[in-house]
Parts: sequence; C-alpha cells; structure tokens
Amino acid sequence: MSRVCSVSGKKPHFGNNVSHANNKTRRRWQPNLQVCSFPSEILGKAVSMRLTANGIRTVEHNGGIDAWLLGTRNSRLSEPALKIKKQIAKAQARVAK
Repeated sequence: MSRVCSVSGKKPHFGNNVSHANNKTRRRWQPNLQVCSFPSEILGKAVSMRLTANGIRTVEHNGGIDAWLLGTRNSRLSEPALKIKKQIAKAQARVAK
C-alpha cells in the first residue's frame, strides 16, 4: 500500500540526518496518514479513505465527501477517489430520474 494521501497527494520526503560530527545518513519523513471514514449521504453508507490530517480538514471544510468529490476535477483525484466519485455520480443519476 503506497503512502500517498488521496486528497492532497502528499508523499514521503527524503533527506539526511546530520549528526554533530557532520555524519550524514539517509532518512525519510512520512506523511501523517489516517484511515478515515466519511458518511456519504448520496450512497447511504460510509466511505473509507486513507488521508493525511490536512486532507481530512479539506474534505470537512468543503461540506463532506460527496460535495468535495463532485466539486473536484478528475485530474486532481487519485484512483480510489475516482472510483467513489463514479459511484456517487451513478447514484445521483438514479435519484434524479
């Protein structure tokens, strides 16, 4: 499982630990990923995604998972988010008929 946020696209960063004696060893900084489930009003069930803390705030700020996914361009979404967006669009089309 990759360590990438589905909302913000944050990935691990790489760099060096530098000691007092100026020895350099490689290290990586991991994003703060959390498994979070959001209630989808359109689908009628909870949708689980792997997001950073910043990504969770972004989704909540935009009015929930349904509003955020429908208001975001497809080019900015990850594959799991695109699958959920397609499910929401299909469910919305069924309700509109």
